[in-house]
Amino acid sequence: MVREDRYPSVMQVFKNSAVTPPAYKLRSPIRTRIAIIDAGTGLRNLGRDLRVIGHEQEQIVIAFTHFHWDHIQGFPFFAPAYDSKQKITLLAIGRNQTVNNLREIFEAQMQAEYFPVQLDHMGANFEFLQIADASKHFTGINNVETVVTAQRHNHPGGAYSFRIERNGKVLVLCTDVEHGEQIDPRLVELARDADLLIHDAQYTAEELHKRRGWGHSSFDQAMQLAEMAGVKRLALTHHDPDHDDEFLERIEKLCRERFPNAVLAREGMEITIC
Repeated sequence: MVREDRYPSVMQVFKNSAVTPPAYKLRSPIRTRIAIIDAGTGLRNLGRDLRVIGHEQEQIVIAFTHFHWDHIQGFPFFAPAYDSKQKITLLAIGRNQTVNNLREIFEAQMQAEYFPVQLDHMGANFEFLQIADASKHFTGINNVETVVTAQRHNHPGGAYSFRIERNGKVLVLCTDVEHGEQIDPRLVELARDADLLIHDAQYTAEELHKRRGWGHSSFDQAMQLAEMAGVKRLALTHHDPDHDDEFLERIEKLCRERFPNAVLAREGMEITIC
């Protein structure tokens, strides 16, 4: 069993009408180890919750789909990053990366002009890695093999989708992705037979037509990919901040008429894959 915790749904906190970018927490069934994908402002709440429950883990891995502001701006507020006993690995996964220096990305947003505490003064022991194959950094958690596959996809500046296979279960994350005239066949294969697909669904079909080049998908495209890949469950994410709760609830109802096992991601949502 793999757990996926949403802290919170990307862009809009569904049921709270606030803009709060993403951090995804992956947790093993016995809750002894976690891994994190992306570091939006939701990472602050995650760090706080880890402190409250007394969670201890020698090394925390944070992998990144890409490095736009809404996916890194929670990092300076992540409580474990201020613990001198904590080791944190910041991981860029995938081939053909365009990032030249991963450390500089985080140093830049924490310069004295922008933030009172600089990266070197946070306290934790940071490791910055850029690798094509991330599987070795997740394999061996609780003695269960974990396979991680990254696929570069279309988004301004570049971004990656992830497929995580563990204990016979498959989680796929495709956020901040813009398909062309056709659904990206590489992502269909990446999501093939997944137990859970988390997919960008920022726009309606009409909105997408007006926002080509902005790097996101429509609800219809997310469902189409899920159907083509034969996934079991679909979580729609990256809500547009102009979509209020009432609108999103109507969209969710419509999506379920086409794909019954679809749900719109909400702040603090936890989905168990078992």
